[in-house]
Amino acid sequence: MTRLELLAVEPIVRRALEEDLGNGDITTALTVPRSARADARIVSKAAGVLAGIDVARMVFTMLDSRLTFEPHLEDGARFERGTVIANVVGNAAEILSGERVALNFLQRMCGIATLTSEYVARVSHTKAKIIDTRKTVPGLRCLDKYSVRVGGGYNHRCGLYDGILIKDNHITVAGGIASAVRAAKSKAPHTLLVEVEVRNLDELKEAIESGADSVLLDNMSIEMLSKAVQLADGRVILEASGGITLENVAAIAETGVDLISVGALTHSAPAIDISMEF
Repeated sequence: MTRLELLAVEPIVRRALEEDLGNGDITTALTVPRSARADARIVSKAAGVLAGIDVARMVFTMLDSRLTFEPHLEDGARFERGTVIANVVGNAAEILSGERVALNFLQRMCGIATLTSEYVARVSHTKAKIIDTRKTVPGLRCLDKYSVRVGGGYNHRCGLYDGILIKDNHITVAGGIASAVRAAKSKAPHTLLVEVEVRNLDELKEAIESGADSVLLDNMSIEMLSKAVQLADGRVILEASGGITLENVAAIAETGVDLISVGALTHSAPAIDISMEF
């Protein structure tokens, strides 16, 4: 994770600690001597792909800059059940107070990276790239999308501000695909591609003729996706979207589409079980 990204993550970590600690960790304050020291291990309880090690480090160092955080793996590394991911050494009370927040970040981020890697593996024999969506936890998008990259996937637009995607409701209000695409093309900076969502081959043809750079093929069958690839004939970037699963992603990729967007990467990835042992 770059320095710029870490600066963006800092307020997220700070809010998470404030949410959990409030006025203080009552249990730890009543049971643990302030002078007690500990050597804690962060241990995986399942196999996965590591993501978020620097976020976990930030949790502990934000509580106490004197704590020593020793990672044994880097983001992107695969681990098995029982792997010691990192050690945290120092004041026991501070480690206990940061435990849950650090594990919450790690478990979610590793879950996203792990699921993404599974999708990527299923399409590795094709040219298709696995990309994410904006279906992220509000406030955690930069972490969710970073985890997708760690898992071998790619990011779609990060927000409404950095990409043009004309969807069905835009088309309805604008008065049709052609008018929506032409309006966007006439006003958008030359550095931005214009993507439009279509539901059938007639709409695909209209989008191409209107000058779209990229087309999102929404909830199309395998047969229709194949026909769409033939119709487009390389004139636009084709993105398959909707109803993508681990079971059908390979067949979708084999149709020849360029991109496959999967909302499940960030809205349904199961957390990886990770714990801390003193």
